[in-house]
Amino acid sequence: MSKLYSIAKGAAVAATLFAGTAQAQETVTWWDFLAGGDGVRMKQMISDFNNAHEGKITINATTLEWGTPFYSKVQTSAAVGEAPDVMTYHASRIPLAVKQGILQEITPDDWTTMGLSKDNYASATWDAVSIDGKQYAVPLDTHPIVLYYNKDVLSKAGLLTEDGKPKGLESREAFEATLKALKDAGVKFPLGSVTADGNFMFRTIYSLMGQQDGELLTDGEFLAGDNGEKLQNVLTVLQGWTKEGLQSTYTDYPATVALFTSGEAAMMINGVWEVPTMVDLQKEGKLFEWGAVELPVIFDHASTYADSHAFAIPANKGKEMSPEKRAAVLEVIAWIEKNSLLWATAGHIPAYGPVTESAEYKAMEPNATYSTLTANMIFDPKTPLAGVAGPIFDVMSTYFVPTLNGEMDPAEAVEEIKAELNDL
Repeated sequence: MSKLYSIAKGAAVAATLFAGTAQAQETVTWWDFLAGGDGVRMKQMISDFNNAHEGKITINATTLEWGTPFYSKVQTSAAVGEAPDVMTYHASRIPLAVKQGILQEITPDDWTTMGLSKDNYASATWDAVSIDGKQYAVPLDTHPIVLYYNKDVLSKAGLLTEDGKPKGLESREAFEATLKALKDAGVKFPLGSVTADGNFMFRTIYSLMGQQDGELLTDGEFLAGDNGEKLQNVLTVLQGWTKEGLQSTYTDYPATVALFTSGEAAMMINGVWEVPTMVDLQKEGKLFEWGAVELPVIFDHASTYADSHAFAIPANKGKEMSPEKRAAVLEVIAWIEKNSLLWATAGHIPAYGPVTESAEYKAMEPNATYSTLTANMIFDPKTPLAGVAGPIFDVMSTYFVPTLNGEMDPAEAVEEIKAELNDL
C-alpha cells in the first residue's frame, strides 16, 4: 500500500467525521497571500477540494497582497468581526498575532478531528507555531533558502562531486576554493546574492549565525554575550566575498535570478520558491542542467533559516464560529495538508511528514535532495518584533546592504544594529 493511498484514506476518514457533524453545505471564507507559482498551485488545490466536497463544503477564496498589507487587513478585520474563516499565515508572524489577540488556538480536540498530530511534523516546524505550549496554526510547509547551481558550468570546471553536487560544501575554506576556481575559470559571478536587499539577506545571515549556534534574542536582549561577534563573523565573510568578486554586488532580487538563469552566475542563494522558475525554463529549453542543495557549512555545522506557510483561524471579535463551520474549516485544513504533494511542486517542503516520506515525494528533484535540511532548520526568534516585514527585518536590513557591499565596517554595523534592536 503506497503512502499516498494511506494519506487519501486518512482524508476520507476526516470527510466522514465532518459529514457526521454538518448536514447542510458550508461555505468557508479563505484568505491567502499566494501569488505567482504558489498561487497557481493553491488555486488548483482549492478547486480539487471543492470538487471532492461538492454539496458539503465550498471554499470561497480571495488572494490579497503579500506582507504588511495582508497582515494589517487581518488585524483590522478581526477587530470588527470581518476576518475570514481560515487564512494562510507565516509562522514567524504568530507571536505578534497572539499578542494582538487575533488568532484562535488550534486545540487538542481540533488536531484529533483533523487526524493530525505533533508526530507528523518536524520539531522545529511544530515549535514555530506554538506559543506557551499552545498551537495557533497548522504548518503547511517549510520554505528555506538553498544553493542553486549550474551543473554544466561546475562540471566543465571539474567542480562537481561524483553524486553531482558542488564541491566544497563542507567548510568555508573548501567553498571559497570552489568560488575562486569558478572565477579563475572565467565565470563572471561565482555566486549570485541579493546584496541590494537587506530583508532578503537576513535569511542568509541568520542561517550563518545559526551555524555558530548564534541567537538574535536571548532573555529579552538582542545580540547578548558573544552573539554580536557571531554576527560580525558572518558580515565579515560575506563582505569579503563581495570585495574579492566572488559574489554579485548591489544586486536586487530579479537581477539575482537573471544572473543565474542567464549563466552569468554559476551559483545562487535563493528561496526554494524559485524551483518552479527553473523547472519551467528548462521545460522550454531555455535553461542549463541545474540543481539545488542545502547551504554550505561556512562555520561549525549545517543550519538554514526557514519560515513556514501555515493555516490559522482568526479570532473574529463578536462573531462566534458555529460547530458546523469549525468542522468545515478543520476539514479544509486537514485535506490540504494530506494532499500537499502538489504544493511541493512549488519548491516548498511539505510540513506533513507522511507526504515527504512518500515514494512520490522522494522521487521529486531537487526537493528530495534539499529536504534533508529540515533537520537543521532555525526559525525567527519568538518575539512580536520578528517575522516577515517585521521591525527586526527593517532594522537589520538598513545596515546589511552597505556592509555587504564594502561601504561599512562589520564591527560598526553590529554595534548600530545591536543598539537599534535593543531600543525597540
